[in-house]
This record gives sequence, structure tokens and C-alpha cells, in this order.
Amino acid sequence: MIRTFALAAALAASTLGADALAQGYPAKPVRLVVGFAPGGAADTVARALGEGLGRALGQPIVIENRAGAGSSIAAENVAKSPPDGYSVLIASPSSISVNPALNPRLTYKASELAPITKVSASPLLIVVNPATGITSVKELIAAATKAPGTLNYATSGVGSAPHFGAAYFSQITGVKMVHVPFKGGSPAVVSVVAGDTQLTFATPPSVLPMVKAGRLRALAVTNRDRSPLMPEIPGMAEAGVPEFAIAFWYGLFVPAGTPPEIVKKLFDATIAAAQRPEFKAALAREGTEVSLSRSPEEFAAYVKAEAARYAKLVKASGAKVD
Repeated sequence: MIRTFALAAALAASTLGADALAQGYPAKPVRLVVGFAPGGAADTVARALGEGLGRALGQPIVIENRAGAGSSIAAENVAKSPPDGYSVLIASPSSISVNPALNPRLTYKASELAPITKVSASPLLIVVNPATGITSVKELIAAATKAPGTLNYATSGVGSAPHFGAAYFSQITGVKMVHVPFKGGSPAVVSVVAGDTQLTFATPPSVLPMVKAGRLRALAVTNRDRSPLMPEIPGMAEAGVPEFAIAFWYGLFVPAGTPPEIVKKLFDATIAAAQRPEFKAALAREGTEVSLSRSPEEFAAYVKAEAARYAKLVKASGAKVD
């Protein structure tokens, strides 16, 4: 009886502690952890969201870049953090769906991260250094077919959405290109601009400024059809590879076990921040759309379906961790 009473008392104290934590949340700045270097798509979305999110929560949002391993370092950091709402991950399919499918030896599990909401969605862009002389997807396939292994493509890391997009494209078209991973979208793009690599499958925020400046050439968006935000760039059907289509999203996650009341506060604050005209305009300039979930539960179901889809695509493409 004494043991039973002690256990009940401990459970009650734990519940009261969680309730008190939720009621007083947030009482200090919140970390928003980005799995890539500054200047890439994830960093762009995070910083555009941060100001409005901080206003909605009443506390500053501190952007923390933890680049490397295709965003796995950042995902692990948040997954292993206390479930108190002060560590939030902005993640793409790479750390939630692709990396677990590519690498069973990851030091975290996707189940250790609780979904809050999807924030944005957009296709990738296939871009090349103009010095390659390649002006279309058909010419890219022809060049890669003529000289297998001579074209190098840069990505934001092993297991990242750009890496998987390129690997899937190679599987669909039968071309062979060399993967050169970096610790973020920005350094990957710099390598293509410099001519150290020849092309990249990149997120729009990472490459659109260079495309507009004429330092990179956009061949296609990885939607089947043209994007209304980038109507001047062909879709994959028009580019001649209608069977290839892939898009990516960004969403927010917290450590599993975070009190539901805190998850709800973060969800409500994110919805408010993402509906600000300034945020929508910032994303539109980068070729990205605001895409919000109706609830954390809806986003959780979406993430589960995405994980199953990516597991099948990884197996079909033969993509592996380098």
C-alpha cells in the first residue's frame, strides 16, 4: 500500500509539474534549430518565421544552425533535448523521412520528434553553371549519358531532399553523376557558381537569387507542371521527364513527450506567424508557398504517410548513404 501510494503521489506530482510548465510557457527564449548552414532554404524559412513566431509567443526566437549529416545533427539535438517546448526543429523530409530510410544506424528515431505543423512547400529547382553550355533537361541527360560520371552535382548533404531528388532523377533517367555533399544549401550553391561542381537540385530560396542574376541557369522545377511562383521555368512534363516529380516541405517538430498544451501553443503561434503578409511575401519571393496543417494530428498523419512513401522511393532508387 505504501509503494502504491508513493507511486500515485509521484505521478500526481509529475502531472502537476507538467501542467505548471505548460501554464507558464514560454518563460524564456525558444531555440529554433536549423539543420543546415545559414543562407539555405531552411534557414531562410526559419528566419522569416522567427519574428512573427516570437511576437505570437511573447519571447524571442533564437535561430541555431547545426549543419551536417543531411540535417541529422540538428534532428538528433532536438530529439534528445528536454520536452519542454524550448527546443524546436524546423525540418524537411530529409531528417524525418529520407534519413531514417537511408541510414538505419541513425542515433535518433523519427518517433522521438513530435510534429507541430507543416509550414511551407515547394518543388526543387534543377540548375547548372552556365559555363556547362547545358540549356535544358534533355541536354543535361544527353551530356551525362555521353560521359558518365563526369558531371558533379552539389547538395546540402547526404540524405537531404536535394540529394534524394538527384538520386531519384538518376534512377529514373539512367544517368550517372557524382554526388558532392556540403553542410548546407548555401555552400553547395557557391560551389556550382564557382564551377567546382556543375549542377544542383536545390531549394528555390537557395538558388533563385543566382538564377535572376544570371550566375546560374534554371532548367526545370521538379513539379510535373510549371509553378505559379516561377512561371518562367518549365515543369518536368514539359522538360521531357514526366515520370519524375518531387517536392519538399518544411515543418516544425519538438521532442516527443512535450506536453500537449505546449504543442498547442506552438501550433497556434506558428499559424498566426505564418499568416502574416510579411511571411507570405518573403516565401513567395523565394519560390515557396505557405502550407499549413489544420492540426498537429493532421500533420502527424501526413508525416507518417510521407515516411512510407519515401521508404519506397529510397528502395526503388537504390540511394544509399555515401
